[in-house]
Amino acid sequence: MPVAKAAARPTVCWFCSVLSIQGISKVYRLFDKPADRLKQLAPFFSLQPKDFWALRDITFEVGKGEIVSLIGPNGCGKSTLLQIVSGILQPTSGRVVTRGRLAALLELGAGFNPEFTGRENVFLNGEILGFSPMAIERMLPGIEEFAGIGPFIDRPVKEYSSGMYVRLAFATAIHVDPEILIVDEALAVGDAIFANRCIRKFEELKDKGVTILFVSHDLGLVKQLSHRAVFLLNGEIQAIGAPKDVIDRYIGMVLERQKSDREKSERSSKLRSSFRHGDGSSEVLDVQMLDGEDRPSLVVLSGQPLAIRIRTRYHHRTIDPMVGILIRTRIGIDVYGTNTRVEKFPTGVVEAGEEVDVTFRFTCNLTPQQYTLTVATQNADGSSHDWLDDVLSFDVVSERQAAGVVDLQARVEWRVHTPSVVNETEQVQK
Repeated sequence: MPVAKAAARPTVCWFCSVLSIQGISKVYRLFDKPADRLKQLAPFFSLQPKDFWALRDITFEVGKGEIVSLIGPNGCGKSTLLQIVSGILQPTSGRVVTRGRLAALLELGAGFNPEFTGRENVFLNGEILGFSPMAIERMLPGIEEFAGIGPFIDRPVKEYSSGMYVRLAFATAIHVDPEILIVDEALAVGDAIFANRCIRKFEELKDKGVTILFVSHDLGLVKQLSHRAVFLLNGEIQAIGAPKDVIDRYIGMVLERQKSDREKSERSSKLRSSFRHGDGSSEVLDVQMLDGEDRPSLVVLSGQPLAIRIRTRYHHRTIDPMVGILIRTRIGIDVYGTNTRVEKFPTGVVEAGEEVDVTFRFTCNLTPQQYTLTVATQNADGSSHDWLDDVLSFDVVSERQAAGVVDLQARVEWRVHTPSVVNETEQVQK
């Protein structure tokens, strides 16, 4: 894991900035039906579309060699802003001024022709940026080595996995010697080895004075790499400044938002899940995630106490019933699961009509990302009464950076062994 360097914030002004975002706004006109878009052109229709402001009056400067990160919840306008900066979208108002060659790595699928091979797409992107075929040929070995996709470089991009695509796209973007690099959450797709390789490359680009504007949900990475951070919410800038201060503001907002979610959770008793099955001997009535003070919350601080409370109703007399939980990542990988039998908790006999609350308590040593919770009631033989996949999703937030899904809270010991002068003398004498 690369060591974070102290990031001194450059002085940014209009004359020394290489990226100037001036009053950018983007509004979308929303219609109830596609046909309404045509009807509004007719003089005898008076349809009033709804205006959705994806961005509103975004203004800031980025200096040469400065790394600025955009943070905020999904749907706040981060990707839209990067697309406008890259020239893919046109703003409703405002303008973007860039000084220097700009390379962009945006959402998966942007920039490459799926029918072309990886090699052909490298040449295509290079020529769009003004490089001659000979110059691209000189860059190609470095791009192939960094991407590490082997013979797939000569296969059509449509055959690539998402990880292979991002590796090639990122390798191409950083090897065309950009003065400005735009990156939209690319590291979330690659594996851990490639992500670390990209972080080291970011450090090299920072040392070379490349200006970088990137989006990331990894707050630890934002603190490690950025000179400044910009917090977007509902298309507007809420805070801009030192990464630690802006991240604190962001986490505070996320936690504050959960107050309304708690109230909604308390009022709502209808459970939703991606898949529900079982023989119906018992029924899950309610599932709540609770913080250290037993308050409902769907945002958890890594390292803090967490409780999962499940209310069940039994329709038949049941001996030694089981209740279990399963936590998965947002892409469905099992992270942690347990049940009353694994924990050797005797449940005894539950009579028909009785309701039971079961609470699992543990320390949330998960790394920051989104997870889902699956719950189930089962017979002693493991067959399901009521199984609910992904009954709720929750977010883990933290300022601490850790790879993977589990933060094991490692303690570091450091001991320096210096050979004594006596031993050195004895070695010489021998």
